[in-house]
Amino acid sequence: MKHQQTTLTALLIALTGALSPLLADNAQGYSIKDVMKALHKGDDALCKKIAKGEGSKEEFRTLVNYYSALPKTEPPKGDAKAWREKANALLDAAKALEAGKPGALDQFKAAVNCKACHSAHKAE
Repeated sequence: MKHQQTTLTALLIALTGALSPLLADNAQGYSIKDVMKALHKGDDALCKKIAKGEGSKEEFRTLVNYYSALPKTEPPKGDAKAWREKANALLDAAKALEAGKPGALDQFKAAVNCKACHSAHKAE
């Protein structure tokens, strides 16, 4: 019995190691809807707070965490390449905020263009 448990444990560890590169693509598992709900929805949305210049380092890290998932998703409509460009712009801006780079807030405000993204990619 102990031998079977050891074998099973070793097999699970091997499978986890083999699958980890695949799982890392969207390790958070966030969908577009998850990201929009967490960061963009409501009058007190985190992206609105940050656009006003009121974000903290922890909140910038939250942006990076959620926006990291977006380039790995498929848009409901429109060109996938254009989607990835917009998603990567959001991610790059969030990373710039987190790193405290000059001009990062302006970069973020430009990237958080809801209408441009929704017009091209949001399902009806």
